Amino acid sequence: MQYIHALILGVLEGITEFLPISSTGHLALGGALLGIPQTSFMKSFEIIIQLGAILAVCALYAEKIISQKNLWKKIIVAFVPTALAGYFLYSFVVGRLLGNITVIAWTLFLGGVILLFFERWYVKREAHMHRTVTMVDAVVIGTVQIIAMIPGVSRSGATIVGGLLRGIKREHIVEFSFLLAIPTMGAATVLDLMKSPVTFAPQEYLFLLIGFVSAFVSAFIVAQWFVRFIQTNSFRGFAWYRIILGGLLLYFIYLW
Repeated sequence: MQYIHALILGVLEGITEFLPISSTGHLALGGALLGIPQTSFMKSFEIIIQLGAILAVCALYAEKIISQKNLWKKIIVAFVPTALAGYFLYSFVVGRLLGNITVIAWTLFLGGVILLFFERWYVKREAHMHRTVTMVDAVVIGTVQIIAMIPGVSRSGATIVGGLLRGIKREHIVEFSFLLAIPTMGAATVLDLMKSPVTFAPQEYLFLLIGFVSAFVSAFIVAQWFVRFIQTNSFRGFAWYRIILGGLLLYFIYLW
């Protein structure tokens, strides 16, 4: 890895973390295009720099995070299913799935198809969806978030769709998904540092810092844009993007 690689991947992480297109999948693809091997450090890098994007959410929602204790009860409830699954499936996900381009290609493509069908179903019911997140919703959303452990699925996409299926208003579930990322990705980073046998070299700490800062800045900008965008737009554009990108990857994997 070079310094410019760390910067590019950090920006890529910040742009894709809160969009329903999978940040993990894009980081793996970005690393492959840049010719960076999937080493233990690279896998840790992909997980740790997500904290930069999460810190951007903390900055954007600082007042709400401090003042709304009831909201945090729901976030913790939603976090528990993912925390348990992450603890027990960590070795399998990191060893078998993380960085697997074939898995990412299929999940991007199929996720896009599902997102398209979902939007067709949802548009007929959207006018009747006005409620906020309940405790039961939090359990369901947290359980759905487990699926996003598969690279290419998209954590934000899974949780947002899960919330919309529960009848939650689009703006409310987008905000809840953003806040749920704080304990989820924070715990993922801590777990990786605890279980990873990697000892970082001094230069690698600098790579992590560059990736962290660039992820924070880009996520801060994109998260604000996405909240405004989703109030008046659907996920169809993201769905087609996933289908096209996933389809191209599958073509190169199986037919090139």
